[in-house]
Amino acid sequence: MKIKEKKVLVFGSGISGEAACSLLLREGAEVVLYDGNDKLDREEILSKIPESGNGSLQILLGTLADEKKAQLLKTLDLVVMSPGVPTDLPIVNEMRDRGIPIWGEIELAYEAGKGEVLAITGTNGKTTTTSLLGQIMKNYTENTYVVGNIGNPYTSVALETTEDSVIVAEMSSFQLETIETFRPRVSAILNITPDHLNRHHTMEAYIAAKENIAKNQTEEDTCVLNYEDAVTRQFGETLKAKVLYFSSQRILEEGIYLDGEKIVLSLNGEKTEICTVNELNILGTHNHENAMAAAAMAAAYGVPVEIIRKTLKEFQGVEHRIEFVAEKDGVVYYNDSKGTNPDAAIKGIQAMNRPTVLIGGGYDKDSAYDEWINAFDGKVKKLVLIGATREKIAQTAEKLGFHEIVMADTFEEAFEKCVEYAEPGDAVLLSPACASWGMFKNYEQRGDKFKELVNQL
Repeated sequence: MKIKEKKVLVFGSGISGEAACSLLLREGAEVVLYDGNDKLDREEILSKIPESGNGSLQILLGTLADEKKAQLLKTLDLVVMSPGVPTDLPIVNEMRDRGIPIWGEIELAYEAGKGEVLAITGTNGKTTTTSLLGQIMKNYTENTYVVGNIGNPYTSVALETTEDSVIVAEMSSFQLETIETFRPRVSAILNITPDHLNRHHTMEAYIAAKENIAKNQTEEDTCVLNYEDAVTRQFGETLKAKVLYFSSQRILEEGIYLDGEKIVLSLNGEKTEICTVNELNILGTHNHENAMAAAAMAAAYGVPVEIIRKTLKEFQGVEHRIEFVAEKDGVVYYNDSKGTNPDAAIKGIQAMNRPTVLIGGGYDKDSAYDEWINAFDGKVKKLVLIGATREKIAQTAEKLGFHEIVMADTFEEAFEKCVEYAEPGDAVLLSPACASWGMFKNYEQRGDKFKELVNQL
């Protein structure tokens, strides 16, 4: 579809909607940005959308009166959905019934851009894998863009891409719901566990959205899948694309796997040791899987093993996700402030390979903490609790037989207690299993404070 002079509705503001508007305006479209939230500031939205190109922009906020809605729908050539807007809203169904093409922001960027796409989805590990693959590809070619759910909309760079660009894209299930022609040269599904069921309603619909990542791939393309995930393993048997599995549990004839501590790539009958897990700076089996997925995708694209190996050894991980901060007086400090719920924080504990002093607690999201406490598994020597949830967590821990609990009134006090209890050979881990609100604006601010305190030691 040629965009110039077409009337396009961008549904939903926010970072994706604003980037989509900018692209459409540069392409000369007549753009209507619609958001159902009438409390948004029109001037603030306008200030974030650069004026460029020959297009025009109209902003509509709040509920549309029936007459105005009917009038608008009659004139539309295309609708571009922001990822945060559900695709089963009555107004969206009405658009569908009228035969108006409905694209996601990813489809728009793909249609407008050039180059080849390496796309990653999965319930967990997307950001780490995308960041690592992005680094590998940047070390291979400077003409690399890292985009998508990682915070940099694909639409914000699509018009800068060239035929030899490589686009590394993190894709959410929301973004994958609305693709039409999007076809990655290499795709990956890292794992699938229940998530976002309030949006997708059923596990089947959630899985189908994830699997859309490979729906347009052909025999010339590759899909990287987790052999240890029953859903992705079975999905691999249905694909046109070449399938490359990764496994942390078994040796594969073709694919990439852990053999003891070695990461081994087996491709076209040739086995190559890439590195050992001890040479990685990212901890835990889940991160070893992320590293294997990124390596497999790069290898499938044709990146030399030397570049993959060098990047894997250098990669420091994603900020605030089991991030190594420093070693001070024989104690290592890890920032896992992104562990904002018990499930995420369990990964932080599982990654520790030494006695650990743990900071937990924060804002109360009505979570249950039993599984998290049970995951301590003899590793946690002291639990230092803060925030609104500290009493609730302490009661759960006592009930489950964990008694090494210390209360702190402030974040700084909690940190001081950790320094006091940690001995050479121990780890101090910030992985609170709770949101940061109440003490901090967000988990990033909490993680930054932790790092600041560590670096002052």
